[in-house]
Amino acid sequence: MALFMDTRLIIRKVTDLRCLTPRRYRVKEKWAATHAKHPPTRLALHHFDATYSVQLGKLWPSVRVAMLSERKYGALLNNFCHDAVLVDLQAKGCRDFITNREEDAMPSLEQNSETQAQDESSDVSLKKSDIDGRQINLSPNIKCLVFPRGDVTRFKPARPDAYGLLSYYLMDAASVLPCLALDVQEGHNVLDLCAAPGGKTLSLLQTQSIRFLCVNDTSVSRTMRLRKVLHSYVPKQFLTDEKLRITSFDGTKWGDIERSTFDRVLVDVPCTTDRHSLTEDDNNIFNKIRVGERRRLPQLQLELLLAGIEAACPGGEILYSTCTLSQNQNQGVVEQAICLARENHGIQLEAVSLRPLTQMFRNTFHFAPGLHLGEMVIPHLAANFGPIYMCKLKRLT
Repeated sequence: MALFMDTRLIIRKVTDLRCLTPRRYRVKEKWAATHAKHPPTRLALHHFDATYSVQLGKLWPSVRVAMLSERKYGALLNNFCHDAVLVDLQAKGCRDFITNREEDAMPSLEQNSETQAQDESSDVSLKKSDIDGRQINLSPNIKCLVFPRGDVTRFKPARPDAYGLLSYYLMDAASVLPCLALDVQEGHNVLDLCAAPGGKTLSLLQTQSIRFLCVNDTSVSRTMRLRKVLHSYVPKQFLTDEKLRITSFDGTKWGDIERSTFDRVLVDVPCTTDRHSLTEDDNNIFNKIRVGERRRLPQLQLELLLAGIEAACPGGEILYSTCTLSQNQNQGVVEQAICLARENHGIQLEAVSLRPLTQMFRNTFHFAPGLHLGEMVIPHLAANFGPIYMCKLKRLT
């Protein structure tokens, strides 16, 4: 009996202590709750330290710090919205890095001597292509505003106009570059093979030059998210079957669905999404149960790129892009695709230099020096965008 009374007193004291503890400080521990010894973010960091320290050399420490820091965003203006937000954003210090690019054409003071030496050692054919490409005409309708270098001010969420359309879409500003590099012209038929969540699709629609746009994503749930994004930014009359088609097919089979059809093809493939892998444990590709999925990524990327190449018409152009620093997922995939397209499908491809684009925007973004194929935005504390890799191919036959 005495033991029972002592136990009741202890329980009462504990209960009294809980009553005195503010609710916001109370923690209800679950019996089965355990913390992973090696969370996916830590596994990702170990993997990147081992691979990127070799791949990027002296650049990796600064890239590493930037990727672990808060990223910068850009505000892609929605031309379909009736609210005049451009003036308000400019008053806050933002600038449209696309139309206000005259200063970006000048060499950046932050470009080090190693980068300049590698630029000077580039082969003659690329230099000639750069000179000819300086006359490149970017779409005047795409506008993306960013805060100045070193300014980490956050954008406020966009508000809907009288018609319920949001005024701008927040995204990594470097993600707009593949859409600019794709060089969509009036009357083009365009395929966005891996479209979700929709930022690049919106960028393509802002050109207002596309005759027909097909957007696809293998994941049904991601396609539903894409639909919601489009309905939040694009009027219904532009979402008709005559102008836009949204599908959830297996992108790797697209060559069997529509072959030699599109003038432009964007292949923004699934990848290790390096920045997300370093900062979010949720839905992380480095989770131990997703090892097989991660190892299969280069093969999936290769199959998607080959399908995009087959979908492009002769004379059409294909833009391959990722958000990873990995050579295996970037240059390695493109090199294999060029060989396999020739050997298995009889398709001749030519790599198109994107050096003019990097020269235009070298003061907004930090580009990796000396890539032999394609261009890559690498994170930098003063310009914390990316990583974004892009490579443009032209189908000759």
